[in-house]
Amino acid sequence: MGSGDVTTELTVSPNIKGKAIITAKENGVMAGGIVVEKIFKTIDKNIKYKQFVSEGAKFKKGEDVCKIEGKLSSILHGERTALNFLSILSGIASLTNKFVEKVKPTRVKILDTRKTLPGLRELSKYAVKCGGGKNHRKGLWDMILIKDNHIEASGGIQKAIYKIQDTRCKIQGLKTEIEVKNLSELKIALGSKIDRIMLDNMDVKGMREAVKLARKLTPKIELEASGGVNLDNVYDIAKTGVDYISVGAITHSAKAIDFSLNVEMEKKN
Repeated sequence: MGSGDVTTELTVSPNIKGKAIITAKENGVMAGGIVVEKIFKTIDKNIKYKQFVSEGAKFKKGEDVCKIEGKLSSILHGERTALNFLSILSGIASLTNKFVEKVKPTRVKILDTRKTLPGLRELSKYAVKCGGGKNHRKGLWDMILIKDNHIEASGGIQKAIYKIQDTRCKIQGLKTEIEVKNLSELKIALGSKIDRIMLDNMDVKGMREAVKLARKLTPKIELEASGGVNLDNVYDIAKTGVDYISVGAITHSAKAIDFSLNVEMEKKN
């Protein structure tokens, strides 16, 4: 981590050994323990790591989640970096799980989006899975998703769809999705061979009408709701009959879970 930990180098003998316990200061869902272990073992290959709460499992306030043993200087060197990752990723997993629990009476799947902190997409999406959510596309390359700006730049929804269908045979294996904002656009999309339709920023009533129309005209089409989703309305959205609900907030607005790390010197006989 940078050029080292000058404070620890000045105050802690490199020969002193001990242990550290990471304790949850609030309830949550575990994600990032595998990163914590990697951090400490990168600093010191002789560090011993034990995780008490499995990835994706729930923990309670005051519960010990993992233990690190070895040189105290090595533990202190990695303390903040390890806690930062654990706090952020467990926060994502915990918020994701709240959404998943809200829609549990339905068959809806909660999806993440590309709204992630720069450099943390892979880990953020890993944390979403720990929380019980599903990963949407990872980038711009693994799915064809026609959004409103693509439609505008193409000259309209019909032209955008035509361009995709005209080249689809050249891009094997990629699913296609298109964003619609009203029933008129939905009808056009339903007449194509698109795999999934995203109902973007529709109110619950409009979404219910859209789902009814889609199931009537193209029963097997996948439907995704997006835009303005929160814990207060996600269940009502799920009850409209959509298959997926994408929630940007689970990765861009998740509150970090608070953990503490306390060290203890090895007792000599």
